[in-house]
Amino acid sequence: MYEYRHLTPEQRAELIRERLAKGYPAHRPPHLVRDRLFYLLTATCYEHKCQMKEESRRQQVLQRLFEAFVNKGMEIPAWVVLPNHYHILVQITDFDALNKIFRSVHGAISRQWNLEEKATGRLVWYGYSDRAIRSERHYYTTLNYIHYNPVKHGWAKSPYDWGESSVHWYLQYYGREWLRSLWTEYPVRNYGSGWDDYLGLGS
Repeated sequence: MYEYRHLTPEQRAELIRERLAKGYPAHRPPHLVRDRLFYLLTATCYEHKCQMKEESRRQQVLQRLFEAFVNKGMEIPAWVVLPNHYHILVQITDFDALNKIFRSVHGAISRQWNLEEKATGRLVWYGYSDRAIRSERHYYTTLNYIHYNPVKHGWAKSPYDWGESSVHWYLQYYGREWLRSLWTEYPVRNYGSGWDDYLGLGS
């Protein structure tokens, strides 16, 4: 995502021209598909800095996300919050409300954390990306991807070792065997590879 900073001025200009020609924002993730029911929404901390190392911060982010989406009549069937990014699977009823929701959640959190750390004006969030869920297989593969994310990024040895994840809710209500069968039927494999290119330039 942050390869942009290592490009020459000429390479940067060419990359921006290509993005604008496609109708993408110059430096932010494009939001291309707006008519699906479910989306995987991903938000990252600016420059992938670990602004959420503390469990209390990850819990705070979760609480604010649930409050914001539920207030808009939207459901979050799956989630994971890591030290430098999070993924949520959301049933969208109003795509146009997403920008306002993320501005509200991220803005309030940024202000609080920056005050706590005397870092007024610091950028905390890069933004968010959305990926439309295309099928039942895509839905359940996404669910597995979300739950496996702490292991993928080296924060846990098992999905069950990470607290800020919906895997514990599914374990409680559906059981371990159900989760195992889901993993077998809908393996993650290379799911998520190449997403840095999709997310934007990271300026």
